Amino acid sequence: MNVSLYNSSNMNVTHYNSNVNISSQGKCLRNTWVTQVVFPVLYTVLFIIGIILNIMAIRIFSQIASNSTFIVLLKNIVFADLLMTLTFPFKILSTAQLAPWQVRWFVCRFSAVFFYFSMYISIILLGLISFDRYLKITRPFGKSCLRKARFSKFLSVAVWAIMFLLSLPNIILSNKPATPESVRKCVGLKGPAGLKWHVILNYICQFIFWAVCILMVILYTIISKKVYESYKKSKSKDSQAQRKMKAKVFVIVFVFFICFAPFHFVRVPYTLSQVITPLHPSPWTTPPNINTSC
Repeated sequence: MNVSLYNSSNMNVTHYNSNVNISSQGKCLRNTWVTQVVFPVLYTVLFIIGIILNIMAIRIFSQIASNSTFIVLLKNIVFADLLMTLTFPFKILSTAQLAPWQVRWFVCRFSAVFFYFSMYISIILLGLISFDRYLKITRPFGKSCLRKARFSKFLSVAVWAIMFLLSLPNIILSNKPATPESVRKCVGLKGPAGLKWHVILNYICQFIFWAVCILMVILYTIISKKVYESYKKSKSKDSQAQRKMKAKVFVIVFVFFICFAPFHFVRVPYTLSQVITPLHPSPWTTPPNINTSC
């Protein structure tokens, strides 16, 4: 937010933009059309599409036996995506301000935690599927416990358990008394310990995404090379179905970069603000006499 004029005696501010209007009395007036109308509409559309696709996926996978690592991990991703989708109604009601402020408290303490909890489970599982595809392409006849369905079930349980244990402190430590003011920003519900864990978990989540991202780039670079070499050698013998099967290997990386990469790329400034501001609020972030509810 740019400030056009400061008066040294009373720090009055006279500046207006499309989102925020700051009056000479230091009161912050928001233009809430985007946040209360546009975002809830987009969330609603995503919720409807997401719930339909997840129900379809559940119906399909319920008829498939969990006899391979790929299927086991995909089933866990479907369940994680469904859990993430089910948090959207609370976000919609909270953002559109169509429900009491207690719904915002529920979003801050529970719903948002489960949203990120399930999202990073999906990211980790996509990374594991990528590794499974790598082994399938580069060592098609190799035998390893990593490629057994039983081990993948154990691995999936471990991922769910670890992410739950990492997320649980965000619920427990958001224990400040809830008021209409304190729930405007979710960090307002956290004490010193909660803020510190908030910072730590932000770092952990960013590490998870970028580690999986780098891993997928490396693995799929190798996979691409192997698939291309295989295609060149057997071009005349390969049936159309086999070529399609090889192309489907890249669906996972496509889903990852479409669904998760843009969110994390644009989220970097927000993550930095969440990491720096709670522990070390800068005197330059908000000029004196300006309502900090903005």
